[in-house]
Amino acid sequence: MRIASFNINGTNARLPRLLEWLAEMQPDVACLQEIKTVSENFPVDVLRDAGYHCLVHGQKGFNGVAILSREPALEVQRGLPGDDGDEQARYLEAEVCGIRVASIYLPNGNPQPGPKFDYKLAWMARLQAHAAMLLETGVPTVLAGDYNVVPHDDDIWSPVALSGDALMQPESRAAYRQLLWQGWTDALRSVHPRGGIWTFWDYQAGAWPRDHGFRIDHLLLSPALADRLLEAGVDKAARGAEKASDHAPTWVVLRD
Repeated sequence: MRIASFNINGTNARLPRLLEWLAEMQPDVACLQEIKTVSENFPVDVLRDAGYHCLVHGQKGFNGVAILSREPALEVQRGLPGDDGDEQARYLEAEVCGIRVASIYLPNGNPQPGPKFDYKLAWMARLQAHAAMLLETGVPTVLAGDYNVVPHDDDIWSPVALSGDALMQPESRAAYRQLLWQGWTDALRSVHPRGGIWTFWDYQAGAWPRDHGFRIDHLLLSPALADRLLEAGVDKAARGAEKASDHAPTWVVLRD
């Protein structure tokens, strides 16, 4: 079973690239982030014709997450618990083929310090609480998405380049580590322990042709799924397509 995470950076702008990638890689489940559209305008019919069922938690012009699946999925949670006043569409959770799957778009947090960084850390604390609950259920679970955290210095082409960015602050990294310490496995890191694997290349400063990227897209596996992990990787070629997202799809393959 192949489960992928893909920040597409706008459904309207990237739909041709999304369809090309789905046709080529044929993931069983694809968790999308930054769809940047309300749920009603998401291209459900087009994706159904491509062979995918859709669950969507959208927001006008910003954020938004979705879960595409070959088999029908049952929505379990829309929005991250812990703050009833949070209206940002950043979390969607479903059950598909006996697995709990979450699509996550964690706040960027810039500029820091400031209210956006405070929101990021509070959101991560809520994620920790919900993730701990999911582990307690024992249900095989994957938390897939754009975490906007560079966990280690070898997860970026130059640590100095983003030293002041919210993605690399000690508080952001500590919150990510605390999530892992609950018992989650960072799939890509476990398969590529030496780092040097990027999932994001900025549109600015020639980042893509110079391979100045970093890793912020992660798939965290519960113990039951970590035992089934066969492969993990990044579809880097997708980033080089015309009018591509600034992220590349990240994926795992799990044993049946």
